Amino acid sequence: MENKTDKNSYTILFAVGMVVLVGGILAFLATSLSPAITQNEKIEKQQNILYVLGVNNNEGTSAVFVDTDVAPVAFEKNVTEQIVLTYTDGEITQTQTREEYMAETGQEPYLIDVKKQQTSQKNRGVRKLPLFIGKSPEGKTLYVAPIRGKGLWDAIWGYVAVDDEMIVRGAYFDHKAETPGLGANIKQRYFMDDFHGEHLLTDAGVFQGITVAKGNADPKNDRKQDYKVDAIAGATITGDGVTAMIKKDLGLYLPYFKNLKK
Repeated sequence: MENKTDKNSYTILFAVGMVVLVGGILAFLATSLSPAITQNEKIEKQQNILYVLGVNNNEGTSAVFVDTDVAPVAFEKNVTEQIVLTYTDGEITQTQTREEYMAETGQEPYLIDVKKQQTSQKNRGVRKLPLFIGKSPEGKTLYVAPIRGKGLWDAIWGYVAVDDEMIVRGAYFDHKAETPGLGANIKQRYFMDDFHGEHLLTDAGVFQGITVAKGNADPKNDRKQDYKVDAIAGATITGDGVTAMIKKDLGLYLPYFKNLKK
């Protein structure tokens, strides 16, 4: 007598049942964990912004964020203003306060998806640029902008804090899939700290950005107006990606900083 479990129909029904069961479990987990994932993403962005403002737990050569339970309170304390600039075909056409932007969208400016805004700019010529104004531990007013680009294997991103002269006062970079020990080192403190004090503008006010350069011949990074930092050995393409996202994204904020001088 043929065993029921030997039939093809049984195999198909079993496979379908397992797919439904596993799919249901995954859907339940995704739904139940979604609020926690969203909250973790919010806190991570807060930590990133605080880091470049100088509010962090750095020790020695390690880059260390403020603790997750401290981040929300520290963010409210140190980020004094959030604004959203509408960039349209080369010009800043609108400036919204945090309250105005939230009334329009129901979303905090720091949660703006930079990737989507880059796509929007490409498709429609319009982009929302979040800018966070805060105080460093020394009491200096700084302006923090998010940036995003492409590395060797996938996306890279970061936050850069500048003063009103567009001199870099803090930088944080991260990546999705760069090579360990090579391109992945963009998130190491020794690389990020090299950007401190670098000028983005010439004396004439022309935006130059910062180039991650091989053979920079400035191992101590003493030259702060050469618009260059030393590259990471073996990570040329990732370094080029950092260069490109700084020039492409930070350059969009130039009209805002020029207006500060008026």
